[in-house]
Amino acid sequence: MSSGMKIIECVPNFSEGRDRSVIKQIADVIEEVEGVRLLDVDPGKATNRTVVTFAGDPEAVCEAAFRAVRKASEAIDMSRHHGAHPRFGATDVLPLIPVAGMTMDEAVVWARRLGKRIGDELQIPVYAYEQAAFDERRRNLAYCRAGEYEGLKDRLATPEGKPDFGPAAFLPKTGAIAVGARNFLIAYNVNLNTTSTRRANAVAFDVREKGRPVREGNPFTGPKKRDADGHEIWQPGLLKAVKGIGWYIEEYGLAQVSMNLTDTNVTPLHTAFETVCERAQARGLRVTGSELVGLVPLQAMLDAGRYFLAKQQRSSGIPDDEIIKIAVRTMGLGELSPFDPKKKIIEYVLAGDPSPKLTDKTLTGFVYETASESPAPGGGSVAACMGALGAALGGMVANLSAHKPGWDERWCVFSAHAEKAKAYMNRLLFLIDEDTRAFRRVMEAFALPGGAGSEQAARKQAIQDATRYAAEVPLQVMALCGDCLRLIKTIAETGNPHSASDAGVGALAARAGARGAWLNVKINAVSLDDKALAGQLIREGEAIDGQAEQMEREILAVVERKINA
Repeated sequence: MSSGMKIIECVPNFSEGRDRSVIKQIADVIEEVEGVRLLDVDPGKATNRTVVTFAGDPEAVCEAAFRAVRKASEAIDMSRHHGAHPRFGATDVLPLIPVAGMTMDEAVVWARRLGKRIGDELQIPVYAYEQAAFDERRRNLAYCRAGEYEGLKDRLATPEGKPDFGPAAFLPKTGAIAVGARNFLIAYNVNLNTTSTRRANAVAFDVREKGRPVREGNPFTGPKKRDADGHEIWQPGLLKAVKGIGWYIEEYGLAQVSMNLTDTNVTPLHTAFETVCERAQARGLRVTGSELVGLVPLQAMLDAGRYFLAKQQRSSGIPDDEIIKIAVRTMGLGELSPFDPKKKIIEYVLAGDPSPKLTDKTLTGFVYETASESPAPGGGSVAACMGALGAALGGMVANLSAHKPGWDERWCVFSAHAEKAKAYMNRLLFLIDEDTRAFRRVMEAFALPGGAGSEQAARKQAIQDATRYAAEVPLQVMALCGDCLRLIKTIAETGNPHSASDAGVGALAARAGARGAWLNVKINAVSLDDKALAGQLIREGEAIDGQAEQMEREILAVVERKINA
């Protein structure tokens, strides 16, 4: 999975849960779209409803969603539909959920664009709901779906029922659809050392946002208190954006607090775990572990791991897989069944890229690939590799300094340095392959047919575009190596003196990365027809190269002083 990849999830609900052939038709059109991974198909007979989950690049996901809505409108007849779940259309709801690399505002744009396309091309009434709603009332799905399918015809004839996209016309076979954007929902269960559903419920009521009803006298059996208007009075729970209930799982012989975390920006995974632990202990119970139902975003796991590392006053500038292990062990996510990050973290599930990467090779494999007669990988990829090694050494010195005996009060400063070094390292690792991809784009452009007229002009433009990118990638490498050198200088000056030589080698590697990338900027810039752009790239490269050279001298002077002290 490339750095900065945008991932969006789509969880449409279709009003068919019994006819397997119809469900398969819908799933098949989703899987036909390149760039989309079908993650789950969950039919329900009683509800006569199927929940489908797929994810990938936003454009591909929206294309797959459109095709699924079209297929559902062809294959499902709402005039014959009966089920236990509220519904008003063949595709009843279609939420988009930002997972990685994009904001909720971006997801809203995609949702509204998709809703408009469905309304325009399929002529289905579309209501924008949740974060994509134009009307505050329509944030609530229940408001959009009021009266359900049976009341839709009359509702469409009213001003309140006018759809946001598509015609205000009743389609007996298809009904209407709600398209929206919402936050990722994490289904999370915390295990307790009890078999009592009542006690698990007590903890759930403590933590969930809704809380519990206030009662007269006995807090469990007394009559519910009401206000002057006769409404029940509720005592809110401790955690916002959390729904919860207690239940007993016969298969495991234990009770759980079962929660839905509807916005992890408000209540993160680790906060939910810690709060349940506190409330369980207050009630004489103990948390023994927990489980995640379905998939979880990578960021939620990294945030949890970093939180627990901070509690231990340990640096979080370590590989992601180590941070995830801390989260898994602390929250006991493997108590009931093994927790495999490759199967449980959505970004890892989607990361199955069939194209081989240089960064996936062994060190020996990378060196031999570089030494082969192929022109790629070449100097640009090697320069990015040297920069990544420089960042890695800087991060190592920061981590060693964070854990140095007697420096406990400074661990958080060095942890922040290590986090920065890790970010630079990860980006430079990505640019190892990106430089090779940029070179191949140039070769592909030269291979285009060069006939007369528009064909020749298109080939020339493709060559220039590819050459420009081939200069911009090593310029990124230069900038990152410059950032590394500034960070290494700070670490060398304030870090563990016993690791001064490591900081020095890191500086040499980062400087070599910057200098090597500079050569690649120049060799591509001189081939650009746009001389103004070429001059700009050269000036930027010269400035970074000069700063890197000066920074290298200053770092090595610090290192020599510490070695000779």
